[in-house]
Amino acid sequence: MLYIIGLGLGDEKDITLRGLEAVKKSQKIYIESYTSLLSFGISEDGISTLEKLYGKPLIVADREMVEEKVDDMLLEAREFDVSFLVVGDPFGATTHSDLVVRAKKMDVEVKVIYNASVMNAVGVCGLQLYRYGETVSLPFFTETWRPDSFYEKIQKNRGLGLHTLCLLDIRVKEPSLESLCRGKKQYEPPSFMTIGVAIDQLLEVEQLRGESAYNEDTLCVGFARLGSENQMVVAGSMKQLRMVDFGPPLHCLTIVGKTHPVEEEMLDFYRS
Repeated sequence: MLYIIGLGLGDEKDITLRGLEAVKKSQKIYIESYTSLLSFGISEDGISTLEKLYGKPLIVADREMVEEKVDDMLLEAREFDVSFLVVGDPFGATTHSDLVVRAKKMDVEVKVIYNASVMNAVGVCGLQLYRYGETVSLPFFTETWRPDSFYEKIQKNRGLGLHTLCLLDIRVKEPSLESLCRGKKQYEPPSFMTIGVAIDQLLEVEQLRGESAYNEDTLCVGFARLGSENQMVVAGSMKQLRMVDFGPPLHCLTIVGKTHPVEEEMLDFYRS
């Protein structure tokens, strides 16, 4: 049996009772480490904190393992119980849908145990979840790669009066371009996009496109470390949020669409 278990957003205590039961009876436990991170998982003792709770060692599954060598884990799951731990909810990243497909093709029984995700935790600011449009991902710009495909999606959402959740880039165990050219992988240090960088990139694209999808006065909500004890939520214009120190990762951003009076009342509590 392969258990795919959501861990929630905050710390080791956010796993569900059902998830903890599955972990306890699994012979091997993998933790996915690249589509998201628990707030405490960024620190050096994050994994050991989980291991203390579970009473078992964890195997860190990086991008290469999950996307290239996952068949080894699935073969194990045909013989005994294996847990695959995912920060947030198991289907918060498309890679995990692919994992289920591959498991079923190999006749591996799969059980999914759900948990909280950033996709619903952003409701804390008062913006109603059913008034969100398509979610976008904002990647780090480089000197030679500055994609802007997210722009049309934001533009469409705002044209419909809908809010847009922007998920900000996480780069963990990413090989450097130089090392790939040399044929020997060397990994860059981890990096996590901040709300300030996200807004700078958004405004750069707007300046280039000039189609008035948004501007520096557009109302947004910035979130940091959602689900943790020290989560931070601030509402304000893009210009205002650029100046806010949101502290350590992880960050995400909502571009606000047309608001209902009840939404406005809640947002007022978080205005900068």
